[in-house]
Parts: sequence; structure tokens; C-alpha cells
Amino acid sequence: MPKAIWNDLVIAESDDTVVVEGNHYFPRSALRTDVLRDSPTHTVCPWKGTASYHSLEHAGRISSDAVWYYPDPKPEAAQIRQRVAFWKDVQVTE
Repeated sequence: MPKAIWNDLVIAESDDTVVVEGNHYFPRSALRTDVLRDSPTHTVCPWKGTASYHSLEHAGRISSDAVWYYPDPKPEAAQIRQRVAFWKDVQVTE
């Protein structure tokens, strides 16, 4: 079962991920919300739309913008609606 691990902490776990461009998109409901912090960062993907970000914070550690999601993905990326993906120092295992 895919897991997202940050600083030895499992922050998401689900056997229902969607892989797009090599990234596992986890259901938002599988994500630990207690470690999320809102971020003002946004980026634009030509075919997925505008991404929003969360930073992670736990036990005095912070990983800025390590979680991203598409609140309103374009029709071509509808399969990632209500899902999140990870980068930076988050390790995704299968």
C-alpha cells in the first residue's frame, strides 16, 4: 500500500492512489491534517490547472510547500480532484 513518509511520520496511506507523471496522488481523506499548514504558493500546469500547496509542520520541523493539490483541475486531469501529491523531503513508498 503506498505511503507518504516525512521525518519518519506516515502522513498519508492508501491503496487508492492515482499516478500522474510519476507522482502518487492520494485521496485527500488519507492525509493527516494535523501536520498541514496553509501556504500562499500557487503554480500553473498547462494541462492540469492551478496547483495550491500546503507546508508540513511537526515536532519543530517544517517542509515548505511539500504537498500540492489541484482544487479545480482541468477536465483532462479530473482524476486528481480531491487528491494530494508530495515532493521535496517526502518519500512515497509502494
